[in-house]
Amino acid sequence: MEYKEIKKCEEINCLIEKGNEILKELGYTEHSRKHAAKVAQCAGSILKELGYGKREIELAKIAGYMHDIGNSINRHDHAHSGAILAYQILKEKGMKFPEILTVTTAIGHHDEATGNAVDAVSAALILADKTDVRRNRVQQRSKAKFDIHDRVNYAALTSELKVDKEKKVIHMTLELDDAICNVMDYFEIFLQRMLMCRRAAERLGCKFKLTANGNKMC
Repeated sequence: MEYKEIKKCEEINCLIEKGNEILKELGYTEHSRKHAAKVAQCAGSILKELGYGKREIELAKIAGYMHDIGNSINRHDHAHSGAILAYQILKEKGMKFPEILTVTTAIGHHDEATGNAVDAVSAALILADKTDVRRNRVQQRSKAKFDIHDRVNYAALTSELKVDKEKKVIHMTLELDDAICNVMDYFEIFLQRMLMCRRAAERLGCKFKLTANGNKMC
């Protein structure tokens, strides 16, 4: 089972888009196929940069693309319901059971409320997902109705994640428009996510560093 097959799967794509449709109604940021593909590519890139094997890279991309399918059921516990959905889909597609479990474990552990980086694939997924901060993820059209999540994402002028294999550092660089949101607003909602990223980086044998508006935050 390859990532390119997963990306073309109608069932998976319907689950992703239905989940995003629901989240849009609830006022959440974008969780569409665009987010799924971005997370998949980033998760795979992290492991590639660190010298992991081709198959682990492929599994990280698959987990990255499928990680939010549980939103099609409910935002609450979406990581767990998504893992169950993924298990059934991948089983029907004939993926080997050890690989299915690697993917479902990563999906089931990607949410900061209940998850932890337990292996390389789950760590890469967490880092890729939690660092996807960008203006075009905001789905609320009226700025007057922005909540703090909308403001933070809308304020993100640039966001970049780099891996330094030699120094064993995974570095997120973020530039925010201070007129919309300051760094403290970012930490108000993303502190748990950044702590999760730090633990995920440690699972990969690296340190996690964050620079926001030119200031080293961690």
